[in-house]
Amino acid sequence: MKHGIHPDYHSVVFRDKVAGLAFLTRSTATGNGTVQWEDGATYPVVDVEISSASHPFYTGNARVMDTAGRVERFNRRYGREES
Repeated sequence: MKHGIHPDYHSVVFRDKVAGLAFLTRSTATGNGTVQWEDGATYPVVDVEISSASHPFYTGNARVMDTAGRVERFNRRYGREES
């Protein structure tokens, strides 16, 4: 690798505050704080809003859209009047 052209690649903790999941990985992202990890070392932490532990697709809590109700409501508002 050429020296001086690559971003700093270091260990970072990504933390999902909603689900309580945290994992240590390597990234070029800079953290907005620090956290002491299980090995006793301090790492920068990046807080994320959604991870695999809180995403509806992966947790099985996905909402089903009521498209039939929306179509009926649209037809009531803007559709032709029934005779």
